[in-house]
Amino acid sequence: MNQLAAQHSRPKTVPRHAGRSWHVIPLAIAALILVPVVALAFQASNGSAGLWGHLIQYVLPQAMGDTLMVLAGVGVLVTVLGTGTAWLVTAYDFPGRKLLQWALLLPLAVPTYIIAYAYLDLLHPLGPVQGAIRAVFGLGSPRDFRLPDIRSMAGCILLLGFVLYPYVYMTARAMFLTQAANVLDVSRSLGTGRRALFWRVVVPMARPAIAVGVSLALMEALNDIGASQFLGVRTLTVSIYSTWLTRYDLAGASQIALVMLIFIIALVNLERHGRRQQRFTASVQRARLMVPRAVPGLAGWGLLALGLVPVLLGFVFPALHLAVQAYQRVALRGLSPRILAEAGNTVLLAAIACVVVLGCGLAIAYSARFSGRRTVALASRISVIGYALPGTVVAIGILIPVAGLDRFLGGMAEAMFGYSGGLLILGSGAALIYAYTTRFLAVSTGGIEAGLTRIAPSLDHAARSLGQSQGGAFRRIHLPLSRPALVAAALLVFVDCVKELPATLLLRPLNFETLSTHLYGEAVRGTYEEASVVALIIVAIGILPVIFLADRRADHARAQKA
Repeated sequence: MNQLAAQHSRPKTVPRHAGRSWHVIPLAIAALILVPVVALAFQASNGSAGLWGHLIQYVLPQAMGDTLMVLAGVGVLVTVLGTGTAWLVTAYDFPGRKLLQWALLLPLAVPTYIIAYAYLDLLHPLGPVQGAIRAVFGLGSPRDFRLPDIRSMAGCILLLGFVLYPYVYMTARAMFLTQAANVLDVSRSLGTGRRALFWRVVVPMARPAIAVGVSLALMEALNDIGASQFLGVRTLTVSIYSTWLTRYDLAGASQIALVMLIFIIALVNLERHGRRQQRFTASVQRARLMVPRAVPGLAGWGLLALGLVPVLLGFVFPALHLAVQAYQRVALRGLSPRILAEAGNTVLLAAIACVVVLGCGLAIAYSARFSGRRTVALASRISVIGYALPGTVVAIGILIPVAGLDRFLGGMAEAMFGYSGGLLILGSGAALIYAYTTRFLAVSTGGIEAGLTRIAPSLDHAARSLGQSQGGAFRRIHLPLSRPALVAAALLVFVDCVKELPATLLLRPLNFETLSTHLYGEAVRGTYEEASVVALIIVAIGILPVIFLADRRADHARAQKA
């Protein structure tokens, strides 16, 4: 009777003793996530005091200025594109609307550095776009006509904005779909016009969701290194990379990375402060969902054309160019064995990282479900820190302790066996797996926690009453029922690992290339022969989560109709 009373005293969870064996694992994982941050702060504090003066006078002003300009421009552009397209496909019904709903997600499949690579070739003075314009007007030389150079701050902002707007599109559209039509009807009955309705009612109610989407887009813009460097913009991320690998100054790179970390914390707090009082509630059970307004004929086709502009610029044009270039390359010389080897390296690293990240995410999410300890809740919060950190910051924070551990292990091996064995951790790729885990653990943990919340707590109690142990309940109930969430998390983590460039550039073993590092090297050298094939492979892999998101939205739409 006492055990039964104890079970009912803690609703929505199983008895307290069931989680005692699980809380140590998430604490250990959280400690590993915090190690790079602590190591980064330690290395920066031990750097030369004179170096701080040099950085403040010569490096940080330009890097901070360029970073702020990029973030401001990208923030405005993704807000306009994401919110506008979300309202377009939610509030209006026009020809091709269903196609446009998922097509607007396609730019997510293309990493920012691939977009920059493709447009550098497309808009080159001797490239196809400017060549076609000169041919139309009968001009024979680039001296007669030349478009503005895309290697500029404006070019960087435009390219990043047209790739990252889907983050705002997804969050804003989800909010628009849940807004009750009766709220909008009341506003119209009070004399509010359609345009004023959008600005005075719709946008303020969706502001928290828009803020979340914009913050995600800005985090991705901060993490970018390839596009910014290709386009001649010296952001903080580019400064970290060049200071470390060009000047071989790890202390200076650590100090810039620490400044960037402080900048990110300030950005996150600013976003939370801006929307702390922007919360709206509505009765979803009794609310009447908004019905899109039919726009037939020529006006409807005009709306479709307007909605396709970001899709064409953010995905279709660069993807078609890469496909043409890749076809010409393969038709002329076949598929290079080097690309096949790099594809194998990429898949191997991403698969190993995917298993590790899923295992850690499952341990944290499962412990949070079964344990009422505050330490487990704290570990769950710490696990998401890495996703807000750019890959360069994570890489430097990992390099410092891992390099020290490699030296320690090498010294022990030298003393015991007379042979150091080289860089065991850095040379084996384990440090890169560590970086992937730190960066993308939040994706795994969040997805698995969302899947576990769909499992009724009564099933946990039923399993315990039938004599099942915690492990048995996990194998027979939670694992099968949470399989869709696990598959979704695995897909997202795998694709993120394939596309990740900064951490891969900085922590990969010597003479070890992946698809992303190959493309980066080709673009830096200005050679485009094999890079188009590599870029097309990465884009093809990146389309997988877009297909998954489209299927989820289709299922959601069918559920709403039912």
